[in-house]
Amino acid sequence: MNHTAHINHDAVLRARVALLGSETLPVRQQVAAFRVLVQVSPLAYLPLLTGALYEYSRQEFAHQPETALALRAESVDAARRMHALEPERTSLLLTALIRYGEQLSTMNRHDELADVKAEITLLGRADPHAR
Repeated sequence: MNHTAHINHDAVLRARVALLGSETLPVRQQVAAFRVLVQVSPLAYLPLLTGALYEYSRQEFAHQPETALALRAESVDAARRMHALEPERTSLLLTALIRYGEQLSTMNRHDELADVKAEITLLGRADPHAR
């Protein structure tokens, strides 16, 4: 059985229609659509999902730091997946890690922040063209 057997094709169609509509979608709906579409077109939608998750955390959950942190962690996961598919996309991962680190700092989670900073440093060394 291939991976397409697990994809809900109706959900993919609904997500595409929502994104193609004439109105701008709220970030919550963008995230939902991108989460679905990443399953069928990861190269196209992982960067969009990464950015939308950050915006969602910032716009809707600034007052709920644990939820904001979880969304930013998901953003980092999406950026890591993109980096695994296209290693030259280091800047996307760096940006996601920096934003995740900002939330950790806000929450005074310094041990985890140190790990994030170490990863950022390693990525910067591995790619001299990165931010």
